[in-house]
Amino acid sequence: MATVLHNGRILIEGVLREGLAVVVEGREIRSIVSAAERPAGTTVDLDGDILAPGFIDTQVNGGGSVLFNDAPTMETIATIGAAHRRFGTTGFLPTLISDDLPVIARAIEAVDAAIEAGVPGVLGIHIEGPFLNVQRKGIHLASKIRRLEAGAIDMLTGLKHGRTLITLAPEQTMPDMIRALTARGAIVSAGHTNATHAEAAAAIDAGLSGATHLFNAMSPLGNREPGMVGAVLDSDRVTAGIIVDGRHVSPATLRIALRARSPEAFMLVTDAMPTVGGGDDFVLQGKHIRVSNGVCVDDDGTLAGSDLDMAQAVRNTVEMLGLPIEQALRMASAVPARFLGLGGRYGAIRPGMRASLVRLGADLTARETWIDGTPS
Repeated sequence: MATVLHNGRILIEGVLREGLAVVVEGREIRSIVSAAERPAGTTVDLDGDILAPGFIDTQVNGGGSVLFNDAPTMETIATIGAAHRRFGTTGFLPTLISDDLPVIARAIEAVDAAIEAGVPGVLGIHIEGPFLNVQRKGIHLASKIRRLEAGAIDMLTGLKHGRTLITLAPEQTMPDMIRALTARGAIVSAGHTNATHAEAAAAIDAGLSGATHLFNAMSPLGNREPGMVGAVLDSDRVTAGIIVDGRHVSPATLRIALRARSPEAFMLVTDAMPTVGGGDDFVLQGKHIRVSNGVCVDDDGTLAGSDLDMAQAVRNTVEMLGLPIEQALRMASAVPARFLGLGGRYGAIRPGMRASLVRLGADLTARETWIDGTPS
């Protein structure tokens, strides 16, 4: 039997529309009809709530009191996914920060196993480092950072299922290495980088298509040296992840970036740590991390990811950046889906798309989710 979701405001082609019903059958959206023409089946009365494509988060370090680096296993991935689902995330990339190559290999195996086992919401893996610039390491351990060389490419692109996103510093490798990664299906993003504008532009020409937490841990826009930030804002080929919590980046800075490029060039990310859906502190590679004023910091005050969930990121985008609800929802769904090359399956409500959906109240808190047609 079909499931019919009706009596809500449904985000269709970027517009919240009333008087329609979404018919879900199996894993997919079968049709969108007028409320008066809805077919027989199990009905879900949305009671005026918003129905939007489920959120897709490309940078999730942890949640539910567990951290992917601590235990790169299928069980950890399932716990993280369940924690974030409560906040509207129906698709995510478990994210491993800089670590030794054998740990990365285990993480890739765990993601493959999770996808094969049908763990809800897993779309691939994000390998953030260790091919970074130690000058922009942030919370990453300097002892783990290394250059990217050809010998690591087979392992890095070994995921059999889902998408592989790799964050690196362009100046810590060569454009040919970026070409090799993208030729094997990886998506390459710049982060924790001190690249010059010329180095960044060469990487973009070689296939780099993302910017990891834009503005944070990267060479800034300057008057004579545009740096990595300038290269991203000057390009129409790069999608930038942004952490909208009011602490990682000034809202004014993000508003300026949105004026420089279309909002469609930016996707919301959380960079979430175990505290999302978990406790208030944890240990990250030997460092004690705690939540302080809504962000995660070590004992020296260095930012260590975030305590942000995607529903809060959407609310902040509306309240802090002044964007319409519809655009904020697209930045949490359609834009990351397109960035991952999954726009034909996720990120929109239309017939034939996967039924990965989120129901939001008037205050934009998540009330219910469906992942591939299965309700929470």
